Amino acid sequence: MRWLVGWSSIAASFGTAGRLADTVRGGLADSDDAPEDAARTLHPVGAQLLWGDPDPLWAVGDWRPDEIRTVVADPADPFTRLAVLGCCGATDEQLRRGLFAARGGALRHLTAWPGSYTAVVQAGRRITVVGDLAGARPVFYTPWANGTAFATAALPLADLIEAQLDIGHLAALLACPDSPEALGDGTPYVGVRRIPPGHALILREGSREITGYEPVASLAVAAPQADPDRAVEGVREALVEAVRARLTAPRHAPDTLPYDPGPVPGMGPAERRAARGAPAPGIGADLSGGSASATLALLAAGLPGVPGTVLGHGAGAGERLLAVTFNDLATPQGREAELERARAIATNPRLHHVVVAAAEEALPYAELDGPLTDEPGPSLVSAARHRRRLTAGSADHLVGHGARQVLDAHPARLADLLLDRQRRHLVRPVAALARTERQSLAVPLTVYLAARRLSRTTYMSGIRDAASRLRGHSFDDPGGVVASSLAALTWSRPGPAARWLTGEALAEVSIRLEAAAGRPPLSLRPGEARARAALARHAADHRVFEQAVEVRSQRLHAPFLDNQVVRAARALPEALRVQPGARASVLRAVLAGTGVRELPPGWGAVAGDNPAARAGLRWALDELLDLFSAPLLADAGLVEARVVQQALVEAADGAPVPLDGLADLVSTELWLRRLLARRGTCWTGTSTPRRRAVPTGVPTRPALPDPAGIPRPL
Repeated sequence: MRWLVGWSSIAASFGTAGRLADTVRGGLADSDDAPEDAARTLHPVGAQLLWGDPDPLWAVGDWRPDEIRTVVADPADPFTRLAVLGCCGATDEQLRRGLFAARGGALRHLTAWPGSYTAVVQAGRRITVVGDLAGARPVFYTPWANGTAFATAALPLADLIEAQLDIGHLAALLACPDSPEALGDGTPYVGVRRIPPGHALILREGSREITGYEPVASLAVAAPQADPDRAVEGVREALVEAVRARLTAPRHAPDTLPYDPGPVPGMGPAERRAARGAPAPGIGADLSGGSASATLALLAAGLPGVPGTVLGHGAGAGERLLAVTFNDLATPQGREAELERARAIATNPRLHHVVVAAAEEALPYAELDGPLTDEPGPSLVSAARHRRRLTAGSADHLVGHGARQVLDAHPARLADLLLDRQRRHLVRPVAALARTERQSLAVPLTVYLAARRLSRTTYMSGIRDAASRLRGHSFDDPGGVVASSLAALTWSRPGPAARWLTGEALAEVSIRLEAAAGRPPLSLRPGEARARAALARHAADHRVFEQAVEVRSQRLHAPFLDNQVVRAARALPEALRVQPGARASVLRAVLAGTGVRELPPGWGAVAGDNPAARAGLRWALDELLDLFSAPLLADAGLVEARVVQQALVEAADGAPVPLDGLADLVSTELWLRRLLARRGTCWTGTSTPRRRAVPTGVPTRPALPDPAGIPRPL
């Protein structure tokens, strides 16, 4: 992992050379009678100091030189400075102007540059850490040493305070993963908090403040209707700038290439390099056949510049962009059309197409060993599958993650259209839903009534209804597109794994929802609120995905999650976003504006159900049953082992159970086991030999029986 960490304390003398005492955890030992061996230098393991006392800041991990940039406002004032970590397309002069603006309180200027990055501003004793709009670059904080410590990862802060597991947060993450009302600002570690997306953390000599940097829309006056053509043009400009920021950055080759044993029959140099686990120099992109990845690949290949240029190697001006397609030989059915579209797009002379084929060894659940991530995420069960594809990619690799959450309309936006008295715009999306069902006559009326019911439901009533559903074990049955859309027309709904949690865990999450119902919401429009919550959840999962599939010397780039792309997409009119095929039409217009007008037939088609998840579960059933023979989740009182084992058997037999819910359970159990098996720590120089999170293991809580009269659903 790559992360930055720092702190701000009331005691200005405490910093990179602070003294710790055994008697006070994280406290100061300034007295003369403190033991000599208690005087240590506290700093992260393998850290690079960006600036020192009194409010130090470190960068930890294998950061590239061009990924860490610092500027000062005036050489005579070294305590007014800005640090930007990540891929940022701003010039040094733009960074300096942003520093001046942030010093005066205008934080939004720090989020307007192309790329994905974290900005930290120091102005005297005031420290400002700015997160991104989506949540892919989160900021965490915890009270420590009479002040506040912050980081872009939760685990280092948990190590710093030796935090225990927050079982209630894990229960909420499984029961209502898309509901910020249940998750709040918590993390899996007690005492470590998360800054909401679109907010910044401001520290003044240890005291903290969390503030939003996006303008708040007025509730009294409706927002003006944006012109659709200008809004689409804004998305095109934002995407082009996001891709250009990656292309103009210095190119990197892998630090150390594995030994090449020589020619292998049937394998070229690229295939041999991928088999040894090293990415190719330069820049590449996914090419799955979907509209998102294809748009990024075509934009990167068509923009001026040399996509394959390696830093210091002077590659020729005709080098092509590396495009990688994954071919699942174990479950080929259902993906033939996508592969054919990928082959058609790869005929572009600016693309070098590589197909990575794999069979049962690349199914989900096939390889459950992997690195420890900062938090649990569903990608842990399929990390080995994705790593096979990414290993054949480039040192800088573009992925289309986030396009659906950023560009598509959440089903709850139908209620927003009713609030704005735009009923006519419901005709096409409702008709498209009706065409997916055999009994299509009742679908339009059913969807319309559900949208109208949501538009007339207040935030408080909606959240309390969700809490009541959890207590009553009322869950949605897995169904088709219409059933999923109807289930999403609500302020909050249980997640796919909620049906397998214990009654005690569900009751605890319902209490969280009841408490949130009494607080004012961030938005009174259900569609807008649900769409932002879904984007934040996906961005958090993408961050876990990056850590789980990490390949040495490789950087994954998701331009759709960049600030300027998210802002441009939010300017799209709701009436445009809810139309069938809106994402494909917007991306088609984006490509047309850059000169790409010939696209293969079926562009933008929505993929059907992927049978790989069920096939992988069936393949690894015995290992999964052993995993849940004595699960840590059961020790924490969240699940019952026999219930989960029975669900795994039924899913392997083809029963209609939510497979994504089982993936959430397996991922959380794997993450807990990796966390407890960890023996290292993120800090050195402490008075204790090993300061790490969860020092006493998972807290054991006996599960309470379910409420009387309510059978346990299996």
